[in-house]
Amino acid sequence: MAARLVRRCTCLLREATRLAPAVSPVSQLRLPQGTQKPLTSSATSPSSRLPGPLSELVEKEQVFTPYPGRQEVEQLIEKATQPEELLELLGSGHCLQQNHAALALIQLSRLLSEKPKDKATLIQDARFWQLLHLVNSQITVIWHGTLVKLLRSLYALGLPATSKELRSVEQEVRWRMRRLKYKHLAFLAESSATYMQEQGSRELLAELLVHLERRWAEIEDKRTVVAMMMKTGHLSESLMNRLEDKCLELVEQFGPEELRKVLVTLAAQNRRSVPLLRAISYHLVQKPFPLTKSILLDLAYAYGKLSFHQTQVFQRLAADLLPHTPSMTSSEVARCTKSFAFLKWLNLPLFEAFVQHVLDRAQSITLPHLCNMLLAFARVNFRPEREDPFFSLVHEKLGSELVGLEPALQVDVVWALCVLQQVREAELQAVLRPEFHAQFLGDKSPKDQSTFQKLLHINATAQLEHPEYTGPLLPTSALVPSPSALEQKMTPLQKELQETLKGLLGSADKGSFMVATQYGWVLDAEVLLDTESQLLPLRDFVAPHLAPSSGSRPLPPGAKRLAFLRWEFPNFNSRSKDLLGRFVLARRHLLAAGFLLVDVPYYEWMELKSEWQKSAYLKDKMRKAVAEELAK
Repeated sequence: MAARLVRRCTCLLREATRLAPAVSPVSQLRLPQGTQKPLTSSATSPSSRLPGPLSELVEKEQVFTPYPGRQEVEQLIEKATQPEELLELLGSGHCLQQNHAALALIQLSRLLSEKPKDKATLIQDARFWQLLHLVNSQITVIWHGTLVKLLRSLYALGLPATSKELRSVEQEVRWRMRRLKYKHLAFLAESSATYMQEQGSRELLAELLVHLERRWAEIEDKRTVVAMMMKTGHLSESLMNRLEDKCLELVEQFGPEELRKVLVTLAAQNRRSVPLLRAISYHLVQKPFPLTKSILLDLAYAYGKLSFHQTQVFQRLAADLLPHTPSMTSSEVARCTKSFAFLKWLNLPLFEAFVQHVLDRAQSITLPHLCNMLLAFARVNFRPEREDPFFSLVHEKLGSELVGLEPALQVDVVWALCVLQQVREAELQAVLRPEFHAQFLGDKSPKDQSTFQKLLHINATAQLEHPEYTGPLLPTSALVPSPSALEQKMTPLQKELQETLKGLLGSADKGSFMVATQYGWVLDAEVLLDTESQLLPLRDFVAPHLAPSSGSRPLPPGAKRLAFLRWEFPNFNSRSKDLLGRFVLARRHLLAAGFLLVDVPYYEWMELKSEWQKSAYLKDKMRKAVAEELAK
């Protein structure tokens, strides 16, 4: 550090000596090429305001410039097309001054950007190291813009992390950090952040991120803020917060490409910045700019990944994507279907177009793409108009390939077919085999617990909806609900429903709450009514839906079991009163098991203000469920 300081002071003293007024107080200035004109003592010239004798001297010395003009060696560096041309400059009599050696290294990096073998050869060349030594000796006079490009180039050339020359350039950048313009800092972060992490220059990277965060208000253009979010936002939480604020300021200037990049960046980092997403959504709806197919697909992916719902945006995406469907690949169709399924947005014309796309390319579509579409259809409970040819293709593709899929995906696919009422006996047997389902029994990981829950639903489908199915089934011990099935946090609707029902029942033995069935579904409440619609004590009677079964007395003739099911806002398709496929399957199973269902959707419950209204609502629901059963 001391040696470096002495060197810099020496350079400053030498420069001061050179500029000292020995004969004339003003040196000669050479303007950049194309603008080299002598500055005479005009009214706008500084010399016109000098006193007499000094003014006369300035008039004799008409040109004043501290910067060297464009030299021949710079043109040779720019025109070089081979590394050898640049290395030959060292021994060809050319005098490499100030930025020349640095510019030569930058050009070398450009020429070898896609030639890793040539990079290794270059590092072994003595002339390359001579060039590095020359740069190191001139490091203090290299211009700011050239310095940051030089550091990027040294990283790209694969210079060893322990190289003295590399460390010298890094140190010079750190010393100049406060004086560098924001565009230089941004360039360095965009181009070199990954190299800094790999090269072990974490201190420089940390300091760079701090300066970027502190000076974020200096960002003035949309390109910089978008590039910074993409390249460095994930490295610093506080910097990303500042960049999001700057995005909000500049979002009116964004075009489709910038909006796409910002959304994809947020999705990649899983940052659900609601104010920014609202602003982007507003401009997507209000501005009439055209959106290409690739932009539409990326927007759908980003909104789906972030689970951000904006009806007008979805309507525009669906409407704009529909004409592009014939030109989309199978991968793009599967990806788009999956994105809309995550958003729970069922656009019938678009989904029918996706089905037609699959049928038109039946021979070329791959099983993974078909599986993704099947899972998406099951999520939103979409059954196409041409379901017979579509599901025939699905069964044909699955055929012998089902057992070749990874186990969790096998369960997902068969479960989706159960939701859509298209499952076949061979597919049920494939996942209910003891040697298959044994790998999920007793496993405590969340993913495997979810997979086993779907196995319970598949097992229930085989029992309740396929009377001709002969087995195998899950063992009785596997049907016992796990404690985690009842550990979910109670919602306001659930709490109000339980309190109202307790007031109606009067006695604790007349009903049960949070009943976990052997079918993999949990009932919010269960009651038993006799032929006179009077409540019976539940625990006295046989309950075949429980595992293990409770009670010993058979049900009285004409008795009816009622299951109360609350449906929260997330249980429905977006902007719809249609349940998602998972909950449609639950209703089918419980109806097949002999229950009368009392559905309590959130949009009806929200309209009830008093306890009396809530009690009357539930009584009316129970009467309607019994009346519909008697009407059959």
